[in-house]
Parts: sequence; structure tokens; C-alpha cells
Amino acid sequence: MRFSLDTLLYNSTTNLENFGKIMVNSVNTRPEILWRQVWGLATLLAAIVFSWMAYGFYQPIILEELKFAELVGWLGIWQGLLVAIIEPIIGGLSDRIQQRSGSRLPMISVGVVSAGLIFVAVSLLIQQNIPIGIRWIVPLLMTVWVIAMMIFRTPAIALLTQFAPKSELPQANAVLVFVLGGIGAIGPILNGLLNSMGASVTFLVGAIALIFAAYILQLFTPKHSLHICSINQQQIAKTPLEMFVLIFIIGLATGVEINLLLSIFPQQLQTQLPNLTVEFIASAILLVSAIASVPLGDLTAQLGANKSMLLGLGTMTAAMGLAVLNDSDKLAIAFILTFGISFSLVFISMIPLVLSKVHPSRAGLGTGLYFGGSAAGTAIVSLFIKHLGSTSMGAAAFLLAELVFIVATVCIVMSQKFCD
Repeated sequence: MRFSLDTLLYNSTTNLENFGKIMVNSVNTRPEILWRQVWGLATLLAAIVFSWMAYGFYQPIILEELKFAELVGWLGIWQGLLVAIIEPIIGGLSDRIQQRSGSRLPMISVGVVSAGLIFVAVSLLIQQNIPIGIRWIVPLLMTVWVIAMMIFRTPAIALLTQFAPKSELPQANAVLVFVLGGIGAIGPILNGLLNSMGASVTFLVGAIALIFAAYILQLFTPKHSLHICSINQQQIAKTPLEMFVLIFIIGLATGVEINLLLSIFPQQLQTQLPNLTVEFIASAILLVSAIASVPLGDLTAQLGANKSMLLGLGTMTAAMGLAVLNDSDKLAIAFILTFGISFSLVFISMIPLVLSKVHPSRAGLGTGLYFGGSAAGTAIVSLFIKHLGSTSMGAAAFLLAELVFIVATVCIVMSQKFCD
């Protein structure tokens, strides 16, 4: 008997749907979460993470081969600042498309196809002996690829408002954190695989993964199944401009904190654990975050996104300070666990926090502002490391983390006043 791909995919998602319910302990108590759609979004997120890992692995190699070694450090900084500007614009545009067509999926499709085509173009270009005069086209294409990824990342994450009610967003987002942490945890293994495949094959695989994942998301997301919130223009008008500014600053502060954690403190802990590589320690932190996402989804729902975010950032900052003073290998293991749990708590809280502060019809703008701020935070940490170096700077990183934690706390408290 002959079966279509659609039929096979629909049948295969029955087990995924059940697993998603079990994973967040929501089999009977939270049937309102659209688990099939959440897992479809998780599939797209997995493809996004893989693509970013492939890009991050091969970007410096390609630039050095093309005699653009001086761009290796600066290109990521420029792209981060560019994303900080573009991502909110993309988010706002996705809101308008949602209001006009009733779906963000067309914009997601355009972004995925664009990113896939650029990946293929770069794959074909680097196989050629590119003349020196036009080699600049490769870093240009890399920048355009980053922009194309922004076209669909924010609209995709904003879909969570249609996959789950606000009260259930932490449980739904826990699935995404589970996928993010799980893939990040196998980073060293994936890097070995990417190296063995070569840049051209890797970029082709990345393009196929993005397009296939977007197809699965669309297949799992029939329009009639979504939680559609009615658009009340008066409610939209009541969202103050200050709220959007606060969301951007919160994103910037958490972006700095997370990047400091993953860029500096694995090296800090490696001094107490010399038998482990820095990459292994970073992977261990991400693995803990993936495992911790299972219970933390429920905890975040009980505490609320604001308290959970502050708890995650506060724990992370305190652990950074203690890690700088630590000289015990046993305590270093405890810090890995603490960093992983706090990382998970921050990531589970961030999307529910943002989406709880804006009307659903402004979910794209709110999400875009948060991710734009986070990209700016990434650029700040890159500059920080570039000028100070990434070794023997744990104390300076802790002081910066402490500063941004205070900023994030003030902004979250102020945002609560606007919500009241």
C-alpha cells in the first residue's frame, strides 16, 4: 500500500505529542496546549540551532581561506548590531502580516527559503576558485544569511502565543529549551561531524534541514487548530512605548549574562577541572539545562515568568561570583549544575515574560525587541572579550554580569508597574 509523506508525518507525531505531554507532566492537566504544533516549532528550532552551529564553525575558516582573517572577530559584532536593529522591524512586520492574513507562516516560509538558498549559494561558491576582486561577496552573503534567519526566527517564536494560553507558555517553552539544550550539549560531537563533512556539504545539509523543518511546522499547524486571540485596538493602544523599551533592555541584559556564562566561565571552571576541555564543560552546562527544563516548566508556571527570570539571573550571577573565588574541583561540578539549571530557568522564562507584557497582536514586535536586545548583548560581550581577552577575566565578567542583573531587575520591576 502506498502512503504519502503527509500521512506518515501525521501518524508519527502521535508519539511525539504524547511524549511532549509526559515531558512537561501535562498529560491530563494541560490539554489546551497544542503539543503537535509545539513539537513542529521545536523541529524548526533544532534546524535553526544546527544551521547556526554550522555557520559559527565554518565562518572563521572560510574567511581565513579567503584572506579576510581581519573580519573574523569583527563580522560577528557588526552582524549582532545589525540584528539588534532589524529583528524588531521583522517582528513588527510579522504582526501586520498576522493581522492581514491570519497567519505568520507565509513570512516564515519566505525566510526559510531565502536562508536555504543563500546556504546553497555559499556552498557552491566556496567550491570554486573565487577571484580576489569578488571574494567580498562571501562575507556579504554571510551577512544576508543572518538577516534571512531573522526573517523567520522571531515570527516562529511568536507562534507560541497561538499554541498555548499565556498561563501554559512556560510548559510549552520548556520543550524548546529541551531541544536547544540537547543539541547544544552534543556540540563537540556535531563539530567533529561538521568537520568531516566539509563546508559545502554542511551548508547543503543545513539548507535541507531548514526547509524540511519549516515544512513539518506548516504541516503540523493547520490554521483552524490555533488559539486565535481577538484583536482589540484599544488594548493595543494601551501598550505604552516604555514597555517596548524595557523589553529591549531586558533582552540586552540577559543576552550579556548568557554570553558571559558560555564564553567565560567554562574556561574559569576548567582551571579546577583540567582533565576536561572547555567545550565539554560548556556542553555539560547545556545538557543540565535540557534535563532541568522538564521540571522547571512547571516551576516557572507556578512562580510566574517575572520571578522565575529574576531567580534564574540572580542564581547565575551569584554562581559566577563564587566560581571566580573557587579552587575546588568538587565545587566546580556543583557550579556546572547550578549554571545549567539557572540557564534553563532564564530560557524558559524569557518568552513567557515577553509575551505576557504585550497584546498577542504585538507578539512579533515584543519577541523581536527581546531578541534584538539579546543580539546587542552578544555584540557587547564580543567587544568585551576582544579588548580584554577571554582568559583570566572571570572577575571582570562577574562585575559586568552583576551590573546587567541589576539593570534587568529594575526593568522587570518597572514593567510590572505598567502591567498593573
